[in-house]
Amino acid sequence: VQLQASGGGLVQPGGSLRISCAASGRVDSINDMGWSRQAPGNQRELVASITSGDITNYADSVQGRFTISRDNAKNMLYLQMASLKPEDTAVYYCWANVNYFSDYGVPVAAKSWGQGTQVTVSS
Repeated sequence: VQLQASGGGLVQPGGSLRISCAASGRVDSINDMGWSRQAPGNQRELVASITSGDITNYADSVQGRFTISRDNAKNMLYLQMASLKPEDTAVYYCWANVNYFSDYGVPVAAKSWGQGTQVTVSS
């Protein structure tokens, strides 16, 4: 599975932004999807996740401000961000947990990552 994130940019504090992630390849093998972020000097952290049944989970720091969604027909993942704060500044990465059988019939479980999109919250 290949993931391509887009939509990042510069936004003022209190503003909103939607970032997107397009999936391609073995999309039928995708189960859970999500977004993680990494700020300079910090470890990568989970922001939000969504199951194939649309059950969502959020980090405490973004609960009530961010909304994760997916459109399986379009193979797209979204993160709608509102009431943005300077501490939300980071590179945002989309990811997908995939399960499939290899060409040799061996079950494979893996996590695919997108390339990241920069979100900067600053006045």
